[in-house]
Formats: sequence, structure tokens, C-alpha cells
Amino acid sequence: MKLAHYVANDRTHVGIVDNDRVFDLQEAQKKLQLPHSSSLATIDAILSTDSLPSLQKSESKIIESVPGRALSDVALRSPILNPEKILLLAVNYLSHSKEKKSEPPREPYLFTKFRNTLIGSGEPILIPHNSNRVDWEVELAVVIGRAGKNIAKQDAMNYVAGYAVSNDVSFRDLQYSTRLPDGKTMLGMNWVKGKGLDSSFPLGPWIITRDEIPDPHELGISLSVNGNVKQKSNTAEMIFKIDSTIEYASAGMTLKAGDVISTGTPEGVAAYTDGSYLRDGDVVEATIERIGVLRNPVRK
Repeated sequence: MKLAHYVANDRTHVGIVDNDRVFDLQEAQKKLQLPHSSSLATIDAILSTDSLPSLQKSESKIIESVPGRALSDVALRSPILNPEKILLLAVNYLSHSKEKKSEPPREPYLFTKFRNTLIGSGEPILIPHNSNRVDWEVELAVVIGRAGKNIAKQDAMNYVAGYAVSNDVSFRDLQYSTRLPDGKTMLGMNWVKGKGLDSSFPLGPWIITRDEIPDPHELGISLSVNGNVKQKSNTAEMIFKIDSTIEYASAGMTLKAGDVISTGTPEGVAAYTDGSYLRDGDVVEATIERIGVLRNPVRK
């Protein structure tokens, strides 16, 4: 099942995506024996109320009960709107480690983004006035489906609701800017300014549920800018797999339904290749096999 947020009649709806059409859940709720409409108001609510399993059982009935709208006629939004946590893995692909000329980490290296960074497919990545080195990073995003803490690796995948495509947009001139007064010594990464500005986490185009992806570690993953391929790899290249990452992230910290874990990027980012950073008018397309294409224009 693919679940999406989309805008129609100036209101955000939730729908099932099938064959380039989206079928409104609240329209279907009026005709079918579905959970109470309040639990279908957002995908976040569907996950937090544990309504996903019953929706999956009713998928074909929902599609048959309402006419649906063409995806080309609606504007998509981020499939998660209000996550408590957005966690991202740094240097989790061997090829990215090599292009950075660094050793692979010995354990998952997490940083965070905030809700202000979230945009959906079709919404613009904004180049801020204080950065001239805006970079891209295509990633497989994991959406948590139920709360858990100290989750064992062997049970970790049972906490996954589904997957989406993400783009860890980075502001390299800000990310590496924080230094001691001598002007030479780095005071660590400036993760907040380098990763956390508005519109820097495109997510989508929808969530595809876990049952639709037999092995999330065997998916083609790529990114192009204006049709020119910049990144191309496979999720098999991940250093830390999803189950290990969930075990690590949940140790001492409760993961909640709707939390997002973005699992790192392969080689081909601007900072370590040709340095051709994003510019006004560019179009970025991040693609993951079996999930879809996350497409975002770039605006100054």
C-alpha cells in the first residue's frame, strides 16, 4: 500500500495511491466500515492509532468505493507531517566514506533534523541567503510504525511501518563553518545550520508499507539534477542495516510512531565530486526502486 498526503480544495487529504491515482480515505470512510474518521485525518494519525493494519485489509474495497483523482491534478505533501524525531545516519555507505576519504564509522553516527525541514514532492528546495553551497543526498527513509524502546535487532523490523525517499539537503559552507578563535581548529560539525534550514528534508512521494518491500537492502537508489545522474548505487551498500540502526537508535530512547530514520547516502554529492552545487531553477529527482521518484524544484 502507498499512502500519501495531498492537497485538494485547499485542504490536506490522505489517500491510497494506485495506478497514478489517489483515493481519498475519508471519502471512503463514509461508505465503508473503516476506523473513525479522526484516525484517518493524517498518516501520522493512522500510525499513532494503529489503524494501518485494518486499512491494508480494506485497500481493494477503498479503491473500488471512490473515484479517485489523478496524481497529476493534485499537489503532494510530505507523507509525515509532525514527527517527534527525524534521525539521519552520517557516512552509512562505503562509497560515500571513500569519497570523503574517511574510515567507515564503528557504530551508527546519528544527527537530527526538525519539522521545519520537511517538504513533499513538488515543493521547492529553498536556497537561503546565507549559503552558496547547497548539496543533495538521496536516502532511503524508514518510517516507524509503533512506539518502542531498547528494541532488539531481531525484532526491529516489526517496528517499521514503511519506507519513503528522502533528500538530505545540506548547506556545506555552514556545515563546516564553526571554528575556534584561531580560525583553523574545527569545533565539530555545525549540524544545526548545516542540515536544519527550512525545506532541507524533502520526503515522499508517499510511504510504501513494509510488506511491499521484501528486502529494503536490495534497492536501486539514484539522484539526478536537471536529468544528469549524480548518484547511483544500491541500498545493499549500507554499512549499518535498518535492524541494527533501530536497535542502536532505540537504546535508551523511545522511538514513536511517525518518527523518521534516514539511512545515509551513496557517493556522488557535490561536495566531494565536481562541486556544482544547486542553483535557482534546478530540478532534483531522487529515485528509489519500488518506491518512486521524489522530485523538487530549486528556488532562490
